[in-house]
Amino acid sequence: MVWRQSFLDLILIPLSLLLPMLYHGWLYRAVRRHPLSTAFGVYSASRRVWISGMMKDNDDKKGVLVVQSLRNVIMGSTLMATTAVLFCTGIAAVLSSTYTIKKPLSDAVFGAHGEYMMALKYVALLMLFLFAFLCHSLTICFLNQASFLINTSALSGDLVTGEFVGEILERGFTLNFVGNRLFYAGVPLLLWIFGPLLAFLSSLVMIPILYNLDVVNVSGGGKGSSSEHSSGCVNAKADTNGNGCMHV
Repeated sequence: MVWRQSFLDLILIPLSLLLPMLYHGWLYRAVRRHPLSTAFGVYSASRRVWISGMMKDNDDKKGVLVVQSLRNVIMGSTLMATTAVLFCTGIAAVLSSTYTIKKPLSDAVFGAHGEYMMALKYVALLMLFLFAFLCHSLTICFLNQASFLINTSALSGDLVTGEFVGEILERGFTLNFVGNRLFYAGVPLLLWIFGPLLAFLSSLVMIPILYNLDVVNVSGGGKGSSSEHSSGCVNAKADTNGNGCMHV
């Protein structure tokens, strides 16, 4: 009887976790091979062009623009980190309580819903939101560091280069991306409380939504668009070599 109750969980929950992992593995490969076919690659190239423009002839107006631009991202990461802490606090309160919420919700819930399985669900949620909090906390640290480096580039001379600042900024935005995706992964785990079928269906629905957000449509760009797609660069101001291209 216990095996029959756990049968759906043993099949659907690994599939619910495997599908997003396979999708993000494909996305990582796409970003590495054809960066400008993905939104992440386009944003990364745009940020590097933006850093180059902000660090060149850095004045008071550009300094204020840098602070305001990064402040918006920092505020978003702060909100997500705070939300993750609230989720962790709520889950910890449920685990340490003796309320009936720890017991099976109803007999209509498919899959296993014993005390061990319910504890496993809450612990998985707790660990997921803890990692999301860690990613967003590191995002705030990197973005604060990048804002200082950009605004002090005119005073430090050759000590702070655009490539180094760009690397710091990309680490922050990458951690922000990972933290947001961990939040998205929390949706199937939340629905797992009500049964593995809802968790599996939510994973299936989430993949086409993420695909539309991550993939850039370059079919209408003509010949120039296809050449940029294959070269992995984006047009910028002409550099010293005259190639007018910045690699992602």
